[in-house]
Amino acid sequence: MDPLEDVLALVGATSHLSTSLAGGGRWAVRFDPPAGVKFNSVRRGSCLLRVDGVPEPLDLTEGDCFLLTRPVAFTLASDPDTPPEPAEPIFTATIEGVARAGTGEDVFLIGGAFSFTGRARVLLLDALPPVIHVPAGTPEAATVRWAIREIDSELRTASLGGTLVAEHLALVMLIRILRLHLARAGGAGWLAGLVDPVVAPALRAMHARPAQPWTVAELARVAAVSRSTLAARFREVVGRGPLEYLTGWRIELAADRVRRSDDTLSSIARTVGYGSESALSVAFKRTTGVSPREYRRSARAGAVDSITGS
Repeated sequence: MDPLEDVLALVGATSHLSTSLAGGGRWAVRFDPPAGVKFNSVRRGSCLLRVDGVPEPLDLTEGDCFLLTRPVAFTLASDPDTPPEPAEPIFTATIEGVARAGTGEDVFLIGGAFSFTGRARVLLLDALPPVIHVPAGTPEAATVRWAIREIDSELRTASLGGTLVAEHLALVMLIRILRLHLARAGGAGWLAGLVDPVVAPALRAMHARPAQPWTVAELARVAAVSRSTLAARFREVVGRGPLEYLTGWRIELAADRVRRSDDTLSSIARTVGYGSESALSVAFKRTTGVSPREYRRSARAGAVDSITGS
């Protein structure tokens, strides 16, 4: 797997569709911060999206899609001057799966949300901007619109394996949006490294063989640059050195195995590149603040959902 596949496998990605929204005339709806990562597709008409903390509003037209990556409030509106109504009463009054704002149905949106495991914020979402706009003319927007239709069909008809199909469709949709973002902006942190010609080969090597005793010199050879060039470029793009990144990724893998499996700690240690249980325990506690055994006990008790212990 490549680094993006590795991370998506760790954070999981399930989806559900929300009630659709129709708007007409002058209208504005204020939404509370979403619990997950919100996505929407404009099926008809146009509207304005304002996201708290984002200076400029976003004009959305028919066929556009967007992804909200932060738990912050946002507003959908026909224009910038109409005072917003809270979303809850509007969606409580839903008729046949559609909430209505204003008068008429000039605008129609359908969407939903992704849910992730506890490490998604650190591993993936913090590297993304608060909102990703997917313009109507892009192949990615077509994929999102198709996936939403298929997810809706799978969940409504309750076909055999429908939930699993819907989850896979959601993952396809998410990957296509992330690809578009990386092609346009390059992301931040390790995401930016995926499209950097110097950093990307080193990232792929570490993810392909995390247990290998990598050195900066060996990673530099993989990237076909000097040791100093790789070290400087990796830190500039990713925000930390290559071996520091490797340690963090090994602990992520170890924490996932500790939490989800009954494997012995010595077996997990060997799998992620540590020669002994004690070596893993030292690195694990230095990174997370708790030992692997403490972490496993807390995870089994339902007290933690991430390697931060929270």
